[in-house]
Amino acid sequence: MQMYKVFINEKLIILSNEVEKSEISDTYLLKDVDFEWLIGKMASGKIDKAILYHDNGEELLPLLYKKLPVVEAAGGLVKNTKGEVLFIFRNGKWDLPKGKTEKGENIEQTAVREVEEETGVNGLKITDFLLQTYHVFKRNGEYRLKLTYWYAMETAYEGEFFPQEDEGIMEVAWKNEAETQQALLNSYENIKLLF
Repeated sequence: MQMYKVFINEKLIILSNEVEKSEISDTYLLKDVDFEWLIGKMASGKIDKAILYHDNGEELLPLLYKKLPVVEAAGGLVKNTKGEVLFIFRNGKWDLPKGKTEKGENIEQTAVREVEEETGVNGLKITDFLLQTYHVFKRNGEYRLKLTYWYAMETAYEGEFFPQEDEGIMEVAWKNEAETQQALLNSYENIKLLF
C-alpha cells in the first residue's frame, strides 16, 4: 500500500491506493478532485479529513503534482553536542528551520544554507535523510504544494543566534527533550512527524 499525508494547516489529506470500507464517506478520486473546492470545504469545517484515492500507488504523487504547482524546500532537525534540538519561533508556532531551494543548489545544500540563514548556526554536518513532508499553502491567490526534504544534522556551534527577522523569525533556541515535547504542543503536524 502507498500512502502520503498532506496537510492544510492542521487538516489532513491522505493520498492512498487503498481505502477501508469505513473511510468511503471521506474518499474522493484523486484524478477528479477540485482542490479549490476541497480546501474550501475543509476550511469551513464541512470536511475534517479527506482521502484522495487512485488505484496505482506509483501515480499518486505525479497526479498530485499535476494538480498543484510544487515548491521544493529543505530543512534540518539539528542537534548540538548535548543532544538539544534547534527550534525557531515564527508565526506564533515553534518550527524547524527550512526554506526554498535556489537555482544551482542541490537539496542538501538548500537544507544547510537555510538553517544557517534562519538561525545563524553554522558548522552543520548532515548525518541522515529523515523524510519528505507535504503541505498546501496559498500564495498570490493560488494553492501550491510545498514539498520539504528533511535532514538530520549535527553541530558543535555554541555561538549566539541571529534570527532571520525579515523571514518573521522571532526567536531561535536549543531545546532539551522536555522542552522539545513542550514546543511540539505548539507546532505544525509536519514537524511532529519528524519526531
